[in-house]
Order: sequence, then structure tokens, then C-alpha cells
Amino acid sequence: MEMKLWVSLIVVSAITTTALGDFGGALVKGFYKESCPLAEEIVKHNVEVAVLKDPRMAASLLRLQFHDCFVLGCDASVLLDTHGDILSEKQATPNVNSLRGFEVIDYIKYLLEEACPLTVSCSDIIAMAARDSVFLRGGPWWEVYLGRRDSLKASFAGANQYIPAPNTSLEGLIINFKQQGLAIQDLIALSGAHTIGKARCVSFKQRIVQPNMLQTFYVDEFKRHSTFRRILRSQCKDSSRDNELSPLDIQTPAYFDNHYYINLLKGRGLLISDNVLVSEDHEGEVFRKVWEYAVDQELFFVDFVESMLKMGNINVLTGIEGEIRENCRFVNL
Repeated sequence: MEMKLWVSLIVVSAITTTALGDFGGALVKGFYKESCPLAEEIVKHNVEVAVLKDPRMAASLLRLQFHDCFVLGCDASVLLDTHGDILSEKQATPNVNSLRGFEVIDYIKYLLEEACPLTVSCSDIIAMAARDSVFLRGGPWWEVYLGRRDSLKASFAGANQYIPAPNTSLEGLIINFKQQGLAIQDLIALSGAHTIGKARCVSFKQRIVQPNMLQTFYVDEFKRHSTFRRILRSQCKDSSRDNELSPLDIQTPAYFDNHYYINLLKGRGLLISDNVLVSEDHEGEVFRKVWEYAVDQELFFVDFVESMLKMGNINVLTGIEGEIRENCRFVNL
């Protein structure tokens, strides 16, 4: 663990001198330095406590930012409960009984409201919590650009439309990311978030029970790993086990590292949408980048941070747009 953190700090040094400053847009560093100087420390401490209690929470908080930013933008719309005219994104197919971490965000928001009322946005809390979660699992640290404001609406339809399904094709993923202003390299780097976390059987069962799908020779490679396949099939042998969990990275599930890409090259990616990065790349561009990340963890860390900064700037609300919610689950009265 010490070695992983040491590598992370090396990466931080490179990132802070190169990538930071390119993706901030209307957001800035140190946004709460005067208005709420302990904001980032409060977030960091409570994310750490949450992850110590439930190690899986790190992946859940990271995933929360993906699911927020891909619908309407990084505006905390994903946190809104159904109320009045608002139909919650939490009830959309990609999120229901799947997305987690809301109570952690709620508690952090409660503490921040005690310290600095109506100052720190829920959308900034999501961004800081995602960063801290990655670092706590041995991944890179980066300075988050802040100053987002919270939306006044949610988009149930958007959550169903724009969040990629676990069986999405490579072409579908590329189109989906392009809709968000993200390039193919961002897709490959951000997919590396699957180096931590778990998925339910219902998300990858199709990959087990239909091994001869059009996935080129990587499906056959998957079949030859009989032990791996037997474990997955024993976990997901019938619909009664659809909610059973399996790690997205079977090698180092507790650490944020580059083993996700090593697994892909061995045919051991858990989701169909993971494996398509190597099985459906007929031009070889995506495969080459997967290979680069598999052999160079520091390169993956640098690119991951740059892509997180880009994603964190999607359609943000700033200035007098939106609001600073008092309770992340509801718009202010």
C-alpha cells in the first residue's frame, strides 16, 4: 500500500505541472478558501470514515460522479429525490437498486451546512468525494476545480438514455462519450475506474451464459479461463442470484491500479462493455492504448486524472445559475 501511495504522489507532481489548468473552465482551484476553508478537509475525513466502514463505498462514490455528469451535466441532479414535479434519476434503470453513496453525501452536506451554511454545493461534494475515494484506494490525487452550483431539476429520461449499459458495444460507448464532449482516449481512461468496485450478476450474466456472442477471439480466451468462468457461473447460476456481487477487477479488487487493463488483455474483463475495448477495436487504436495502460500504470494515472477533470466540467452551472441546495435531496423552497 505504501508503494502504491508513493507512486500516486509521483503522479500528482506530474499532473499539477501539466494537466491542471486545462480543464477548469468557469471552475477554479481553491474556490472555498475564504468562504469555507475546511470544506475539502471535511469531505476528505468523512469519505475516509465511510470507506473504512465499507471499502466498496470508494467505487460507489466514484461511480456517483459518472452517473451525475452524464445526465444534464455535473450538477448533482442525480441526488434529487422524487418530489413534486421532479422524477428522480435514482429510479432510472441504470441507477435503481444499484447506485450507492447517497447517505455519505447527505452526512457530509449536513456537516458543511453546520460549518458554512448555503456555501458548498452538492455537485462540488460529489467531485471532491470521487477524488478522495480514488486516492484512498491507492490511486492518484488531483486538485479538483470547484465552484459548481446545483440544478433545479432532474432527468429520469436522460438517466435512461445517456448512462451506458453494461452490454454496450464499443461503437455505442464512443457515441455516448462523444455526446458528453469526451474523446476515445477519455473513454479508455475512464473505463479504468472499473479497477475497483463490484457488479451484480444481472450486469454480466449475459457474458457467461452466451459466451459465443460476436466478441472475436477474446471470448474464446475467456472460455479457456475455466476456473474464472466456473466461479462466475456458480455465483450467477440462476435469476435468484441476480443481485450477487463479483469484483470488476478479479486480481486486485481493493486497489486502484492498472490491473483492469491487464485483465482485459487476458480476456478477464467482467462486463461486456469492458471487453469490447479489445474485442471490437478493428482499427487497433483502443487496443494499443489498453496495452499502454497495462504496462505503464503512471501513464494510466495521468490520463485518468485529465479525463476526470474534463468530465467534471461537463455542463456545469456557475455564477447565478442553479442554486446551492441546503439538502442535496431537494431543491430549496
